[in-house]
Amino acid sequence: MNELLPVISVISTVCAIVFGYAAFNRNKHADTADEAKNDATVLTEIGYIKANTDEIKAEQKEQRRTNTEIISRLTAVEESAKQAHKRLDRLDEITDHKNDPD
Repeated sequence: MNELLPVISVISTVCAIVFGYAAFNRNKHADTADEAKNDATVLTEIGYIKANTDEIKAEQKEQRRTNTEIISRLTAVEESAKQAHKRLDRLDEITDHKNDPD
């Protein structure tokens, strides 16, 4: 019986070490899988943000083109209005001379 106790102690110690190592190894693999899953999620989110940024840049470029076109058209309208006012001023001068009793 005295010889059995040390053998059981050694066997239980070896079993504890083996089971501890197995649990450590299993948890290490689980942690690696969790990290890979988190990395994939982060990369997906970064891709989504990049796609949205590219879309915003494209919309901004289109808006800039539209604004440039509107400014060009506004300049043409202002010039046309300026010419129209000059013609109206000449017409006013002509009608004022015709209505003056000189």
